Amino acid sequence: MFLIKIRPIPYYIWLMIRAVIIDDAPDARQSLADDIEKHCPQVNVVAEAESVASGIKAIQQFQPELVFLDIQLGDGTGFDMLEQIGNTTAKVIFTTGLDNQGIRAIKFSALDYLLKPVDPDELVAAVEKMKSAQTSGGALESLRLLTENLRQSQQSPKRIALNSADRVHVVQVSEIIRCTSERNYTIFFIKGGKQIVVTRTLKEYEEMLEPSGFVRVHHSHLINLEHLREFVKADGGYALMNDGSHVPVSVRKREELMKALGLD
Repeated sequence: MFLIKIRPIPYYIWLMIRAVIIDDAPDARQSLADDIEKHCPQVNVVAEAESVASGIKAIQQFQPELVFLDIQLGDGTGFDMLEQIGNTTAKVIFTTGLDNQGIRAIKFSALDYLLKPVDPDELVAAVEKMKSAQTSGGALESLRLLTENLRQSQQSPKRIALNSADRVHVVQVSEIIRCTSERNYTIFFIKGGKQIVVTRTLKEYEEMLEPSGFVRVHHSHLINLEHLREFVKADGGYALMNDGSHVPVSVRKREELMKALGLD
């Protein structure tokens, strides 16, 4: 069964975002619903569900615009539920208690998430991000990638989802040559000459990609050591990459690069 959230229907219901909460823990559902009511008045929780089966029924009946979805459910996972539904117009924000490795897998898959216990400020930020998003957060390719990354356990993910303005690009981490920041955007330079612009900061990708052999050599540049041809000490110092690009290396980052190259 799915549980219908009973509450007075506001007269401005047509202005609100219809939402469904799917979580197998009653206390977690109630806590999140209370936080949404208190901090996100533009969101109307129309139903709650506790399993894959009931979640499917709730989404089919209420056609929500937003789904808060727990990853671990009693009869399966949130990914199982979304794969059974297929393409949905609802945007999805995962709620999870996964460890750091699991969180890293989610980030590599370009999916939105809230860590339990949910922080109200992060909840508000996630809803605001959802409102401005142009594409559905339920992209099956990102979900398949997440499943793949979770199965790799302690290994670094081999593929990453890059969410650009019009699509989700899934690329091999080993094919990323370098990344450059431009205000709050990050430009990825991919083997073969492809460029992808992503609306996330370079700092976020530095944290994600550092365990995979990437080094921040400048406040605006992150490089993949696999594609480093040579470090040129002249002219202030720069990294010559396999695509022929010259990436400046700042004085304070030079020691870090030397250490990564085993030359400290």
